[in-house]
Amino acid sequence: MLTAILALGILAGLFGLLLGYSAIRFRVEGDPVVDQINAILPQTQCGQCGFAGCRPYAEAIAAGEADINQCPPGGEAGIRALADLLGRDFKPLNAEHGQHAEKTVAVIDEQLCIGCTLCIQACPVDAILGAAKHMHTVIEKECTGCELCVEPCPVDCIHMVPVQQDISTWKWPSPDDCSDTAVVPDPVDKTAQP
Repeated sequence: MLTAILALGILAGLFGLLLGYSAIRFRVEGDPVVDQINAILPQTQCGQCGFAGCRPYAEAIAAGEADINQCPPGGEAGIRALADLLGRDFKPLNAEHGQHAEKTVAVIDEQLCIGCTLCIQACPVDAILGAAKHMHTVIEKECTGCELCVEPCPVDCIHMVPVQQDISTWKWPSPDDCSDTAVVPDPVDKTAQP
């Protein structure tokens, strides 16, 4: 009995050493530029850029196979960040891939939901919870607003609504975003007579 335990322990140790050596020796290095590009992308996994998700789009940008202006959820700020990172010129968002819009989340009208699970299958981030023939609901914190769940719904019970502003989602507006610019009057009144 003791011999068997000792033999198994030695074998486990040898296999552990072999696996550890193999992990170091045959390690595949990732491209750090791809990781930096992927960190800038919004991680909605919506596919509007023409790729299956943000990581494949980042790999295509790094390889020079895709342009930096194909991500509508990232908007102008994302394109500018990618241009700065890669040392490229800024390009406006390619309208062929969609328009930048405010952040939205999916809401399911549970009275109309028939439990077909087509929305669950379409959601790239598993933000929809439910089972076959039972009503479904969206986990708001997980929803990226990609709208991929809307089209497959046969009863049109999924609606996209804007994210409610609260202290965790509010951002200070950029000076470029302010449309209400104050007009400062000329300090010298030229019509006044001395």
